Amino acid sequence: MKRADKIRQDVSATYARAVEKPTSPEGGCGCCGGPASKGVAATLAGYSREEIAALPPDAVVNSFGCGNPVALAAIREGDTVLDLGSGAGIDLLLAAKLAGPGGRVIGVDMTPAMIERSIQNAAAAGLANVEVREGLIEDLPVEPGTVDLVISNCVINLSPEKHKVFGEIARVLKPGGRFSISDIVADAMPAWVIELGALYSACITGAIPEAEYLDGLRKAGLTDVAVNDRLVYDRKQLTALLVSEFVGEDAPCCGGKGLPRERIDAAIEAIAGKVASVRVVGRKPGKDRR
Repeated sequence: MKRADKIRQDVSATYARAVEKPTSPEGGCGCCGGPASKGVAATLAGYSREEIAALPPDAVVNSFGCGNPVALAAIREGDTVLDLGSGAGIDLLLAAKLAGPGGRVIGVDMTPAMIERSIQNAAAAGLANVEVREGLIEDLPVEPGTVDLVISNCVINLSPEKHKVFGEIARVLKPGGRFSISDIVADAMPAWVIELGALYSACITGAIPEAEYLDGLRKAGLTDVAVNDRLVYDRKQLTALLVSEFVGEDAPCCGGKGLPRERIDAAIEAIAGKVASVRVVGRKPGKDRR
């Protein structure tokens, strides 16, 4: 099996376990999984309590993002919106409400358990303008030049082939189309931290430097690329993110293949202040015809 395929397999298995975990006060696996109470992770990621209250609880409980890419994305009535790695659907649903009955929101995810949840949550929310497709964000099942806005929430960092994702964003956007991406970026890490496989699905060791991320989008032909928001994680935040879900033989996010606490603590010490959640925006060159 190719390394890229093995990474995708492991990531998909981690998030399938996350969404299938019974609801409990401990939170779930993933980028914002941790000891926070159910729903608190979504609030910390930037969703208002009003937004959360208007959504099916399952979409909120199983939100594993690191930001709110819908906020300030200026979604318009009638827009076609594409969500890369749409998960249980929190951003799909918010975007669908803003796009309205004349709009269309498409989610793409590689994990069947997530797709099933997002379809159920769209139905529970009474939204008929949501469609979810199984596929890879490196090879989107979407026609070229058909999307007004691409959003994504803490997913591209998990891709082993980020340059392909950036190219796909450029391919599917209409001329003048926009993107709003919440994601994790990180400065260069010691080799021994990168080798801690459990931290890949935690959105840590798959992250690339901010400058490289922005350059990748520009090389794909996108323009006006900029970071609008940034939160640098300190030791306390990284400890909350990693310890409860990735430590020990029974680590829920690792399928019983977790790491010793001292190893996680050493990794946190090495990367504190070097990992950040950012919101990246930009557009495809050309004139928006709307």
